[in-house]
Amino acid sequence: MSVAGLKKQFHKASQLWSEKISGAEGTKLDEDFTEMERKIEVTNKSVFDLLSKTTEYLQPNPASRAKLGMLNTVSKMRGQVKTTGYPQTEGLLGDCMLRYGQELGEESAFGGALVDMGESMRQMAEIKDSLDINVKQNFIDPLQTLLDKDLKEITHHLKKLEGRRLDFDYKKKRQGKIPDEEIRQAVEKFEESKDLAERSMFNFLENDVEQVSQLSALIEAALEYHRHSSEILEELSAKMQNRISTTSSRPKREFKPKSIMSSFESIDSSQHNGLSYSSSLKSGTTGSSESEVLDQPCCRSLYHFEPENEGELGFKEGDIIILTNQIDENWYEGMINGESGFFPINYVEVIVPLPQ
Repeated sequence: MSVAGLKKQFHKASQLWSEKISGAEGTKLDEDFTEMERKIEVTNKSVFDLLSKTTEYLQPNPASRAKLGMLNTVSKMRGQVKTTGYPQTEGLLGDCMLRYGQELGEESAFGGALVDMGESMRQMAEIKDSLDINVKQNFIDPLQTLLDKDLKEITHHLKKLEGRRLDFDYKKKRQGKIPDEEIRQAVEKFEESKDLAERSMFNFLENDVEQVSQLSALIEAALEYHRHSSEILEELSAKMQNRISTTSSRPKREFKPKSIMSSFESIDSSQHNGLSYSSSLKSGTTGSSESEVLDQPCCRSLYHFEPENEGELGFKEGDIIILTNQIDENWYEGMINGESGFFPINYVEVIVPLPQ
């Protein structure tokens, strides 16, 4: 630093010291300038806080944010382009539901409902990722540019103005001891810095519609996210209501306890005869041998069926029914215990199919 530069720094420090310690008054700027300076300071703080709070809004878990930041930093150091995404809570919940729903199987009403909801939660996680990207591109990045460029430039002008004011006040108070030319130069530089700072603040505040547009972009992104979420949830709700209706109208099965002794008898019978038949097979073959029934088209009932109309064939869960004909895609004709009639196809499981 030159001697003139050192002298100027000494003047500034001396003037600042006298103002802070001795209570000396410096040159006051006009009210319009002071008000613009206040607004710029508030804007600067608001943008800084908005960037932080918006990130928390999108990614509320601080531990995940820290881990994500560390992983992405390591990826950049390794030259990896792809970054790790934030683990959305909807996705984590969806994965949990899918895992247990698949373990329970589609036969379980609860398992099927878990799968449906898990898939919907995954879809919501995907649109949450889209929200993150949308907000970053259209709100966070423009605000960051505003902070790093426009507001930083204004702050630089204001800082330079303050330094030149201190230099001018120091020389003005020592008028007579300091050459008039130096005082005149200090005034000119002070005026120049004031003009630059004032002009930059005025232009920034007059064009604050840009910041309003960025807030609008945030609202649009949130609105799009909630709109898509609503569509997914409405579709899921309809699926759930349909499952409730289907499950409620499903025929009730009768509970048939199996004795431990009957299991021993079945094992003993198979050891003597080389064959074993279920108790349900035996109960449904009154009047004919088991082998005779299995040699012809037959089925096993899955549920208890009570005839409601003339010509229908009633049976209990586990009965073996001889098939005689298929009426249509919904009804069989069959016979059990010497009685024949019609019954629903979805109430039985075919053991030996009808010939084509």
